[in-house]
Amino acid sequence: MTSGEPLSWRRLFAFFVPLGISASLVTISHVIINSTLARSAHPETVIASYAIAGSLLTLTERPSTLLRQTCSALVRDRLSFQALAFVTKIFLACVLLIGFAIVYSPVGTLVFKYLFGVSPDLLTKVIDVYEILMYVSIFSVIRNIYQGIIITNNRTKWLTFGMLFRLAGMYGLSLYFIYTDIINSGRVGAIIFAVGMIIEALVSFVEGNSIKRNMPAKLEDHPVETKGQVFRFYKPLLLSSFVALFIGPVINIALGKTTGIALAISSFAVASSLMQLMLSFFTYIHQIVLNFYEVNATLVKKFALVTGFVPFAMTTSIAYTPLGPWVLEHIMSVEGNLLEQSLWTLRAFVLFPLISPFLDFSNGLILLRGQTKTMFRSQAANAICTMIVLLILINLFPSWNGMIGAIAQSLGLFAELVIVWLVIRRTQQEPTMRSAGRGGKSSAL
Repeated sequence: MTSGEPLSWRRLFAFFVPLGISASLVTISHVIINSTLARSAHPETVIASYAIAGSLLTLTERPSTLLRQTCSALVRDRLSFQALAFVTKIFLACVLLIGFAIVYSPVGTLVFKYLFGVSPDLLTKVIDVYEILMYVSIFSVIRNIYQGIIITNNRTKWLTFGMLFRLAGMYGLSLYFIYTDIINSGRVGAIIFAVGMIIEALVSFVEGNSIKRNMPAKLEDHPVETKGQVFRFYKPLLLSSFVALFIGPVINIALGKTTGIALAISSFAVASSLMQLMLSFFTYIHQIVLNFYEVNATLVKKFALVTGFVPFAMTTSIAYTPLGPWVLEHIMSVEGNLLEQSLWTLRAFVLFPLISPFLDFSNGLILLRGQTKTMFRSQAANAICTMIVLLILINLFPSWNGMIGAIAQSLGLFAELVIVWLVIRRTQQEPTMRSAGRGGKSSAL
């Protein structure tokens, strides 16, 4: 849904900037939690228990985030929202069922002990943390589906407001735990994170629900009416998210085969976090496509072209100028050999921020057309290419350490972009919400 105001650069930036700010602010929430837990009597154990439990939560966070994209693409009236809500409830029920199995049955021990390699002395602490974190999924889902409505109706400033309220609540609770000196387990971090998510979900619900009440019961010519249509659209996205989850662990396993294992893993982590920080502001280009491509495709393409090169320019300026060593040493507190290896790894990453914005733009077209099956195939291509490159580089250049992971991940992303572009060119079809509503039946690959 767009307003009657003609599409302009000012309107696109007014829509996009709040989204970018909210995405960038997410990193601060992790800083608040980790800095709070670091004040405990045993920070290594407390932070580790929270981090491990949180890594399991990320398995459900990505599919939950995809509900926001699904809502933006499909929901235009109350009938289509009801269909989405039904699919959302099924997803949430499955997530909570898995959570209960992990927390209240031997499944949790098996998952954390054998899949995550948690030591016996830490096992109970990790499960205790996850007992709180699993309920975050409820509020994450609420946040995402109502943010989808907010974005579609050009109220993106409310995403920034929601994130600011979330950070304020988390910081206030953090100060309470610090001054009362009751930071004795990773559950403190889980409570802070859960409260932050509840606040953001509440803001999204209040604003999104007010928009939903003003939606028509059934918009004429909008084809999305049933839960089956929503599920056909969402299922390939869900499958693609599961494929993506394997890429990170595979890279870490491969880095364990290098000549400097600890240095390889740590330099990759440092360079990756810095590169992702450069990208975080530009992760919503697909929403520009979903909301404005049919209004003015030429202007949207120009906007994507202008903004798409910014993270590449930022990453290059750090990786290939004296600014890089200064940032790593004075901002990230990285020194010595790790600084040098992190810088080389960041240079090997430089292709990633060049590809990512244009992949996001292309995925926006795929979502708008309802060709979501393509995203599963493209993600599979990414995973396969990444594994092949890892195998080749590990055998030929094991001394490249963290650079191996950066090159493999970048080329995997390029393979993903190639598949998406091939589909877009082969179909030669202008994006329409009608094709999205049919759940991707017009997909040609």
